Amino acid sequence: MTITLPSSVAACLATFLNKRLTPAAYDFLLDASSEIRNGAPIDRRAQLFSLASRHARASDALALDAAEQRLLATLGPTCNTAQWNQLETLRIALLLASPDIDTDAFAGVFDRGCRFADLGESCALYRSLPLLPDGVRFVARACEGCRTNMRPVFEAVACDSPYPARHFDDVSWRQLVIKAVFLDVPLWRVDGLDERLSPELARMALDLVDERRSAGRPVPPQLWLCLGAYPGERGLQALKEEVVTGGEPGQRGVLLALGRAGALDDDSAWLQRLLDAHAPFVRQARKARFTQRALQFIR
Repeated sequence: MTITLPSSVAACLATFLNKRLTPAAYDFLLDASSEIRNGAPIDRRAQLFSLASRHARASDALALDAAEQRLLATLGPTCNTAQWNQLETLRIALLLASPDIDTDAFAGVFDRGCRFADLGESCALYRSLPLLPDGVRFVARACEGCRTNMRPVFEAVACDSPYPARHFDDVSWRQLVIKAVFLDVPLWRVDGLDERLSPELARMALDLVDERRSAGRPVPPQLWLCLGAYPGERGLQALKEEVVTGGEPGQRGVLLALGRAGALDDDSAWLQRLLDAHAPFVRQARKARFTQRALQFIR
């Protein structure tokens, strides 16, 4: 038997959903996609986007297996779908059916959708960003999504997606990273963090350290990720203070920051005591080469 593999991301998502949705729900996907491809007006597209909630649930994870992940990767997208749910995926498949997706007009359609979307619809729209052609068209809207204090919406833009690191300018990128810390969004899920570290981001992180300490609040351990190779004397002093005041998570954050700065070879007594006290964590962090992924071992 010959197996026909999907030739587009939209077809690929439809294949995944066919295995997970009820027959009636899958029929809705096929019918709605056909209607959109045949020129459904903007209001009707928005209606179909909303009606998707009758056919799939946000509580059901997409949960691609390894073979499905490889299949999607062959079509180009580098986004991580681990956090996607079936309702979001259904909506993204409908969005990708848009016949004008390559035109300037589609940017307006996307922006209008974001302005009037509910929480779940917003998450689906923002998760679709790395799948859309000519992504620079949506930068202003993506930056707007990063200004929200609604964590699910922020994560849909900022996490598990190459889009921000690829398209945000330096100012917007730094604002995204600091906002992620503010919302306690895991920085290890912000793709491209390690590639876009900078002295200015380190300065902003240390300003936030000072602000939180002045307010008598703890420093989030992941904030130290932002220092990278640019802690400077100010950063090293802040890290030494964190050893005393930060507790176990803070101390691990210090070790991670020092490892990223190439400063773990110092033979200072205080550092040796710290290394001995957290030897298992240090071994795990060394295996991850002190990249942003090593943050997972702190908690």
